[in-house]
Amino acid sequence: MVGADDSHGADPATYDRYRELKRFDESKSGVKGLADSGIASLPRFFLRPPEDIAADRHCSGPAAPTRLEIPVIDLGSLAAGGRPAAVARVLEAGREVGFFQVVNHGIPESVLEGVLAAARAFHELPAEVKVGYYSREMGRKVKFTSNFDLYESKHANWRDTLFCVMGPEPLDPLELPLVCRDMMMEYSRQVKALGTTLFELLSEALGLKPDHLLKMDCTKGHALLGHYYPACPEPDLTMGTTKHSDPDFLTILLQDQIGGLQIYYRDQWVDVPPVAGALVVNIGDLLQASFPSCS
Repeated sequence: MVGADDSHGADPATYDRYRELKRFDESKSGVKGLADSGIASLPRFFLRPPEDIAADRHCSGPAAPTRLEIPVIDLGSLAAGGRPAAVARVLEAGREVGFFQVVNHGIPESVLEGVLAAARAFHELPAEVKVGYYSREMGRKVKFTSNFDLYESKHANWRDTLFCVMGPEPLDPLELPLVCRDMMMEYSRQVKALGTTLFELLSEALGLKPDHLLKMDCTKGHALLGHYYPACPEPDLTMGTTKHSDPDFLTILLQDQIGGLQIYYRDQWVDVPPVAGALVVNIGDLLQASFPSCS
């Protein structure tokens, strides 16, 4: 076992949550370490409250009445006279759901597949190799961690993360783990260029000049997060990522083909099935106020 007690039945009077969190944190091996240890049940601090599970079941599942298809915008049409239509769709998506997907965005499939493989390769390194990257230090540019809010959240998420700050100051590639270095740098370069295109479209959708959001330095800050969700012994009792909003201008999300992403729309959780070659765009909290009809 790695750094936690996997007993659900611990006496509430004697259970020391902070001690268990500390043991898990100080193991520096994350949930991957727990999974590799062969635990049969989840440590107690991963368990979701029964009322949260019941509420989510009420808002999802086959009985849910809401049906929604996340808008898919073809960026390949921009140079062929399709820009006005793309801007209109961005505006509609921003007002209606705050999400859309983009295809023909210019990032080669080999890079998309490569960066997913690179992130997975890091997380599947031996624990003794990853431990040097484990940190909760705020100013560190490259770090491996599990649950940034481990000590504050109601329950921990079954997820590890490789966090890389790529800007505004350029990251020295040597700070990245060798196993994912080249692909992370290449994906960062290409997704930053895509971000510029998206901010231009968003500016136009808001009735502004194309460079308006760029001049506000919306593209300067740039971070890559590589999440990893190992097999869970009791997936019905925890979450990989709890409900949240993104405290940024824009999130560009690359899903693998396993899927699992949901958005909360009109009081329902709605699946966002993976689309081959697509990237999911989430209008973050810092821009959402500009699209006041977002649900």
